[in-house]
Amino acid sequence: MKRKLHLLVIDPQNDFCDLPADYLPSPVGVKAAPAVPALPVLPALPVSGAHADMLRVAELIRQGRDGLSAISITLDSHHRFDIAHSSFWMDAGQGAVTPFTQITAADVRQGKYLPRKASALPRVLAYLDALEAAGRYTLMAWPVHCEIGSWGHNVHADVRAAYNAWEERTLGMVNKISKGSNPWTEHYSAVQAEVPDADDDSTQVNQAFLALLRGSDQVYITGEAGSHCVRATTEHIVANWDPRQLSQLVLLTDCMSPVTGFDAQYDDFVRDMRARGLRIAQAADIVPELLANARR
Repeated sequence: MKRKLHLLVIDPQNDFCDLPADYLPSPVGVKAAPAVPALPVLPALPVSGAHADMLRVAELIRQGRDGLSAISITLDSHHRFDIAHSSFWMDAGQGAVTPFTQITAADVRQGKYLPRKASALPRVLAYLDALEAAGRYTLMAWPVHCEIGSWGHNVHADVRAAYNAWEERTLGMVNKISKGSNPWTEHYSAVQAEVPDADDDSTQVNQAFLALLRGSDQVYITGEAGSHCVRATTEHIVANWDPRQLSQLVLLTDCMSPVTGFDAQYDDFVRDMRARGLRIAQAADIVPELLANARR
């Protein structure tokens, strides 16, 4: 009898990948103003090493597809207006806020940074207070990324081709989990938002997703970025998993990379997960398991 081997790929999206030129779409011009130079379309928040990670994920699916019982893909899915985008904010002089600026509740109370929409101030302060009380993250004003409907929101081409081939061969369907469409809370984790919104079920604990994962004998975790969305998702899965069964979760560390500057946080995460009983492996380590499962 085949084992239930589940591949989880967290946010394998163009905006997070350091794609080479031949993976980029053609420059986009402005039809109404032909004299305006065409603009290149580039990843908004590329993670160093992510393209190579995604090639390994795609190859893993191709090699081991007959042994995979399920594949889940999470999709960071934002509106342009979002509390975690730099364009949401302005500085004390009403100037633009540089992407990768961290913003605290104290900063806002002092007027160092303010929401561009003045009426949002009370909600923003309540959010920042709750976020900081949780102690997991300081709000980061990221570049606009993974905007719903954009090229950057799309899945890396090789990963999509590989899982499409898996769907065709197995007559299965890749499970896709959207996260991040509530503009008032950060949503690194596919399990729940950093500060759940009582009026929005999509920010609460995703019990259906957890139940799907719990039905597996093994869950292989990959994706981007290792320091943020992979970390947050894995930590929430672990918090909702039987502590006696944590060896069912496998981190494939050559299929994920940290955001530049967050290497220490990523290393701490991997070290903590190993200590808790998760298996740490690389893609090549699990191919034999998938091939053996295919022969069952």
